[in-house]
Amino acid sequence: MRKYITEYLNQLNKNKTLTKDQLQDLLIKINFFQHERLIHLIVTISFAFFALIFLILGMVSYYFLIIFAILLVFVVLYIYHYYFLENSVQYLYKLYDLKKGK
Repeated sequence: MRKYITEYLNQLNKNKTLTKDQLQDLLIKINFFQHERLIHLIVTISFAFFALIFLILGMVSYYFLIIFAILLVFVVLYIYHYYFLENSVQYLYKLYDLKKGK
């Protein structure tokens, strides 16, 4: 997804102005990226919740701390990816306004 968004942003930045069809395509892509961002937010929150549960269970048995550590790595990676998605979608909002002529 990162490569796809980066290539799409590079393609948009090359054009000074966009046609009406290209602006409509940009709105469709923004909707797709918003959906992707929502899904990653839900997954990130779920992983954080499960990591917290395994941290609490780690007080009962140290074996749960291994699972907590694995989940913590995934949470950090998901936060990193979500950060990229969030910034890219917000950049697309600004780019749409700029190319539209606002």
